[in-house]
Amino acid sequence: MNFPLTPDSATSDSGAPVCSAKGCRADAVWVLAWNNPKLHTPQRRKTWLACEEHREHLSQFLGVRGFLKDVVVLGEWEAPAEG
Repeated sequence: MNFPLTPDSATSDSGAPVCSAKGCRADAVWVLAWNNPKLHTPQRRKTWLACEEHREHLSQFLGVRGFLKDVVVLGEWEAPAEG
């Protein structure tokens, strides 16, 4: 199941999504879906976006905490169907 990108996902001047890494303004290529089980229900997914350069770093950051649930190419990320 996929979830929509969080509303605070940053975009470039052209409206394209950008990487969530601090200070990075590169185009996002990846969606990192995660949740913090101490704060979120098991079904909830938060999202970070990552460029090629930061995908591994952000994935490791979330992974060592047990938060990372999925890594998907941005073009394949879809919001769930309503209904």
